Amino acid sequence: MNRQQKKQDEKVSRNTRSTKLKLLKAATKEFADKGLNGARVDGIASRAGVNKQLLYYYFGDKEKLFVAVLEAAYVKLRKKEKELHLEDMNPWQAIETLVGFTFDYIAHNRQFVALLNDENIHHAQHIKRSKTIKGLHSKLLELLSEVLKRGAKEGLFRKNVDPIEFYISLASLCYFFFSNNHTLSAIFARNLTGAAQKEARRKHIFEFITAYLKI
Repeated sequence: MNRQQKKQDEKVSRNTRSTKLKLLKAATKEFADKGLNGARVDGIASRAGVNKQLLYYYFGDKEKLFVAVLEAAYVKLRKKEKELHLEDMNPWQAIETLVGFTFDYIAHNRQFVALLNDENIHHAQHIKRSKTIKGLHSKLLELLSEVLKRGAKEGLFRKNVDPIEFYISLASLCYFFFSNNHTLSAIFARNLTGAAQKEARRKHIFEFITAYLKI
């Protein structure tokens, strides 16, 4: 391969990555706003500023694009969790860091909440198709299991905490607050959308988790 051809191939590769990223970003917004059923290929292509034929070329169809959006969302989340380096912290510090991160991530990534709400409507049929997402969660569980076992061994945590049950509880405590924020505010006649209320909830979740883990 000559130098000119190599440069041309690199340019095509960059353009491909750029176009796919534009489509993923636009699709994330479209799916979060309208759900899978309400989203339109024309709308996604328009948001991305590209010809809709490129959407079909790179992703196949709207459903496959939705799978790609979910994969990208989970890859982003798991990457951020990995960057916490929980394995380098003492058990209590690791749990506090994970709780705080999970709460803050959901607070600042409301599109993620919207995507999960919509995928649950579809009974997780798109996530079930993705080997990528399943692999990401297995790594998270390995890390969390190590932290929980280490805490138990050091006499800090109760023994035999199931990492899956633990993570479901943690995620639920954080997720429910934001997915139902407006209805909870209306039902209890309390504004739960302000910064002070969110911080109080964040603190409460850590205290709740701490009380469970203590011997």
